[in-house]
Amino acid sequence: QLAITKMPSITIDGKEYDLDDLNEDAKANLASLQFTQGELKRLQAQTAVLKTAEAAYSKALNQQLEG
Repeated sequence: QLAITKMPSITIDGKEYDLDDLNEDAKANLASLQFTQGELKRLQAQTAVLKTAEAAYSKALNQQLEG
């Protein structure tokens, strides 16, 4: 029985690249890019949480000042 496996690849700007074909510098840049993208997603989620908290605190303060 023959198992055909596909090399891991990445698509950048619509072009697919086999990860095994990337040189070490390209792999390092890819790792940095992936880390940066992950950090941006994490910070965006954290920003959403903080904006929600800000709105809640502002609403509570307004209610206290008016009440």
